[in-house]
Amino acid sequence: MLDIAVQGEEGWPAGTDWPALAADAVRAAIAISPYGELATITALVEISVKLTDDEEVRTLNRDYRHKDAPTNVLSFPQVQPDLIEALANTDDGEALLGDIVLASGVCTREAADKNVTMADHASHLIVHGTLHLLGYDHMMDHEAEAMEAMEVAALASLNIADPYAAATGE
Repeated sequence: MLDIAVQGEEGWPAGTDWPALAADAVRAAIAISPYGELATITALVEISVKLTDDEEVRTLNRDYRHKDAPTNVLSFPQVQPDLIEALANTDDGEALLGDIVLASGVCTREAADKNVTMADHASHLIVHGTLHLLGYDHMMDHEAEAMEAMEVAALASLNIADPYAAATGE
């Protein structure tokens, strides 16, 4: 069973059901991955999503990535990628897959720059963060292409346009 715990802070626009949006984005990312069965296994698999401000994300980015600036999303995996598949083979217990943290100010500015809604941009970032928790990365070109393709597929399942199409002029 998948449990998505969402903690929201001030600074996130009213009028959006952020817990539902986060849960939908996490489930969409997991569904298009090879780990889709994590959503239905008996064991409890938890993902934490924190919607916070730029200052908290800046501090986390500085402390964990040695980059003293806010960023849009941070992911903190708690399960090694080679052990994720084993989670689907257990019928008891629980595991924290990891944490995803989004910065409101950065997300707001990026959404405006991209001319997309804050909700769609946050969904994209949560999908992106979830894929990091599942062991995906974008350090090498082939990894980035694979991860972007997964993001596009997950977002399409949520009726959200390809966020990379505008960047490439497609």
